[in-house]
Amino acid sequence: MTDLPAGTDDPHSTDGPAVPAVLAPVGGWRTATVAGIDHPTAHGVRLRLDVPDRVDHLPGQHYVLRLTAPDGYTATRSYSIASAPSDPLLELFVEVLPDGEVSGFLDEVVEPGDELEVRGPIGGWFVWTGERQAVAIGAGSGVVPLVSMLRHARDVGRTDALTLVTGARTLADLPYADEFRAAGAHLVLSREDHDGRPAGRLAAADLAGLLTGAERGFVCGSAGFAETASVLLADLGMDVQQIRVERFGPTS
Repeated sequence: MTDLPAGTDDPHSTDGPAVPAVLAPVGGWRTATVAGIDHPTAHGVRLRLDVPDRVDHLPGQHYVLRLTAPDGYTATRSYSIASAPSDPLLELFVEVLPDGEVSGFLDEVVEPGDELEVRGPIGGWFVWTGERQAVAIGAGSGVVPLVSMLRHARDVGRTDALTLVTGARTLADLPYADEFRAAGAHLVLSREDHDGRPAGRLAAADLAGLLTGAERGFVCGSAGFAETASVLLADLGMDVQQIRVERFGPTS
């Protein structure tokens, strides 16, 4: 591996009421082989990884990816899983950040056939098994775990149990935009009009009428977006104990 450039990337963190998470599968370190890589958005890279002895994940879980430089320096980052549990390959979508030492390496250097150290699946808080009626709200790369939920919903015939709200600045910036549109997700674009909705940030009007029957809310995005979305859900009557939040932002 080449030396890693300096910079920052985006770790995930979760928060919410202090109630037990579901019992979720956990996997150890593996050496994955890059089976495919592409760049579906201007600032995103999608990795398809062949993980030996992979532990099946639940939608909403994530993996840790570790890079090691020749001098022994290591950098680790957490990335949400986009693939469904039924997918034979592990799919990660990584937002490429300016000067991001890990995301930049994945974007510019990694090629099919390369090996990467990964550990997962991880996390039992932000998972959806398809059993509960849920509304899932994400923005930017925060839509990635929602893709896994959507694909799993299709696999198990539970698309009726999942309502999706996805956001980005423009349609071109939204990861998996075609897949979300085909699924009937409500799209929130802050910088361009879309399908009769004027450009603007997520508001109560976007969620009103979408929460009927929802037993649980999932929110994933930047700290500011996650705060706005979780407050809107609570203001619209969702039990705060049922709102699961995963937020991310640059490291210091």
